[in-house]
Amino acid sequence: MQDLFQISRVLILAAISFALAILLTPIWLHFLKKYRLGKQIRCENTPVFSKMHQKKVGTPTMGGLLIWLTVLILTLLFWALSRLAPDSIFHNLNFLNRSQNLLPLGALVASALVGLADDLLGIFKVGPNGGGLKMRHRILIYTLIASYGAWWFFTKLDWSVIHVPFVGNFDIGFWYIPVFIIVLVATAFSVNETDGLDGLAGGALLTSFAAYGVIAFSQGHYDLAAFCAAIIGALLAFLWFNICPAKFFMGDTGAMSLGITLGIIAMLTNQFILLLIIGSIMVIESLSVIIQIISKKLRHGKKVFASAPIHHHLESKGWPETQITMRFWIISGVSAILGLIISFLDRFYL
Repeated sequence: MQDLFQISRVLILAAISFALAILLTPIWLHFLKKYRLGKQIRCENTPVFSKMHQKKVGTPTMGGLLIWLTVLILTLLFWALSRLAPDSIFHNLNFLNRSQNLLPLGALVASALVGLADDLLGIFKVGPNGGGLKMRHRILIYTLIASYGAWWFFTKLDWSVIHVPFVGNFDIGFWYIPVFIIVLVATAFSVNETDGLDGLAGGALLTSFAAYGVIAFSQGHYDLAAFCAAIIGALLAFLWFNICPAKFFMGDTGAMSLGITLGIIAMLTNQFILLLIIGSIMVIESLSVIIQIISKKLRHGKKVFASAPIHHHLESKGWPETQITMRFWIISGVSAILGLIISFLDRFYL
């Protein structure tokens, strides 16, 4: 009965999150259009990409704000209502838990605000190379956010153990901190690389958060599962307007923050290695960029892909945008299922 109650609670929170995000979307979309907060495309270093996406110039960006703002509103609202009416239904809907989701919520908002600032700099062309933060500055800022999370895990939660599926647990001591930082920064930038086609990043994130929500639930971390459900509901509402042709784009305020948060949830469930499978699309996208950069440096400018990340390469080969997105969604869904199978079998045999 307890599990049935918790399942119902998680589903209710996902539904409420979806409804709230749907209601907020017209307001935010009107604001973005009114003040012309649209996407700018840099042409100087990406001629192939620019040619394919020139029609998208001016499409509102920063749509990802709807996702993290919805989650923040729901978290604080049900927490406040549970305090005001502890014997009401709101107490059951409160999912703010210091040990389970306070850190991912804080990281979600902090990294979202940094991404929001970067998006605005890009829109108004403030900064180098047509606007926005330099890559080294972005890496530094998100590394600092990840470092705080690593410190919290290591000192506050006393975590230094990593789990390897079918092998067991290993206490790596202080090395847990750099591992944590690498996982979070790599996940954030991988999601950012994936956010290049209408609906692509949103769909890949949806299956990833769903998989980790199930893993958290199976571990008895019901509040963390509820937190994932709130993100999933908001993501679904975002995707309603982001599928091709997109009404708005996710922007760094959504991609970077959700990437950081996904990485933290993977660490909280101690199943971060499964990110390589569950987040396979993000991994493939990042690898294609890394391969491209290495090839250009070592082979005197020669490229492996017509354009990187790989979804732009497929576009240049004539694949329709919707075909790429849907096939990547399928791969992401199958990968999430495979990750869950490994997680469950690992627990069964160990």
